[in-house]
Amino acid sequence: MTDDLTWLSAHELGRQYRSRELSPVEVVEAALERTEQVNDRLNVMVTITADTAREQAREAERRFAAGGDLPPLYGVPITVKDLTETAGVRTTYGCVAYAEYVPAEDAISWSRLKEAGVILLGKTTTPEFGLLGVTESKLTGTTGTPWDTSRAAGGSSGGAASSTVAGIAPIAWGSDGGGSIRVPASLCGAVGIKPSTGRIPLKDNTEPDSTEGPLARRVVDAALLLDVTVGPHPLDRFSLPATGERYAEAALAEGDLSGLRIAADHGRQHGPVDKETERVFSAALNELRAAGAVVEELQVDLPDPLEFFVAYWGPEYINYVSEMVENGLDVWPLTAGIAERAATLTPAQVSRASRDTKTEIYLAYANVFSRFDLLVTPTTPFPAFPHAGDIGGPASVNGESLELPGGHLHRLTESPSHAGLPAISVPCGFTSEGLPVGLQFIGPRHADAAVVSAAARYERSTDWWTRHPSL
Repeated sequence: MTDDLTWLSAHELGRQYRSRELSPVEVVEAALERTEQVNDRLNVMVTITADTAREQAREAERRFAAGGDLPPLYGVPITVKDLTETAGVRTTYGCVAYAEYVPAEDAISWSRLKEAGVILLGKTTTPEFGLLGVTESKLTGTTGTPWDTSRAAGGSSGGAASSTVAGIAPIAWGSDGGGSIRVPASLCGAVGIKPSTGRIPLKDNTEPDSTEGPLARRVVDAALLLDVTVGPHPLDRFSLPATGERYAEAALAEGDLSGLRIAADHGRQHGPVDKETERVFSAALNELRAAGAVVEELQVDLPDPLEFFVAYWGPEYINYVSEMVENGLDVWPLTAGIAERAATLTPAQVSRASRDTKTEIYLAYANVFSRFDLLVTPTTPFPAFPHAGDIGGPASVNGESLELPGGHLHRLTESPSHAGLPAISVPCGFTSEGLPVGLQFIGPRHADAAVVSAAARYERSTDWWTRHPSL
């Protein structure tokens, strides 16, 4: 029974619940069994909430038996990244100092997801405070991609992406500041959405470029998660007004990509792109054309992403490193190195990064969207790589050495975040070694529904979403 249920989408589970073909109890039992089968090899779960999940599944079973109108995600199992606070459930932030921390309140997103009736299977692995581009933690160890457990899942939502692709749950919840949803989605072969700045509110938000968001195996499932988490909140000064858009409807809308004008950037401006990633991306452009889109290849003129990363995020790294040192914790060399680089910056350099450079990034994209509906890039410049510990990426690509490998891992996902744009990564093929490659769709400001719709139409035109890892 587990194998029969492992790869069902959340959308399909909801349909079968309502037709009484499946029960939440058997689905949750299958998900917990799958967790037991694969977690030792992948290391994706920090905390497993089996007893509560079973109790909630029994309650969902009673509600479906009684009939009535229930939310689309009611009774669907989910995993949640261990940066999102879950009242009464341990939330460690991937840090030894918080190994036993249990928050008293829910994050806004988790509160909304609970209201939608999802069933929490557990919390997924993340690096300390989400500071690394790979899911390596002193508390939880190393998380791998389901396609080759000796290779990195990416980060910082690595546990979330890996868990859903491995068949533990059809949906997962993550977060993204510069690619932390999209990068692991690419390396694991998942769908991952970074919505527009402010679309999903964060309690007491201080940072406009960070967001939470969904990961799934199908675009429609990720869209269902958006439907129940978007909307304003008084505790987030960046949160956007409700639009009334239904993202699942956008994902399910019939049709192909005819009429869409899509710009395509191969991502070579600031560093090399792996030859196999390049091959798969070029093939994906032909798939877009075959689905009806007009695709024009170009290069978006963007500031150096590695310099910007240090100048923009570096002060935050200084804060976290200081806190970790005060608590007597070991600090990853890469994390410490970024903090050290940031400490050499002048106030004027930091100010320029958060003001002038961010505007320069936004205007570069605005120029593209004055002529095109969407932009596509590879999500990452290389596929999953052998576990490299703290350095966060391969030391070289195509024989070319990389400075700050972890920065290159997020090289193509950082800038859309800082422009506040919606972006989604979907699987678009595999390398000759059988590793997934992600295609990143980027849309104009607030065009979340358009990005979701295009990604879903592309997904339906291929069979990449039907491929599953053997574990």
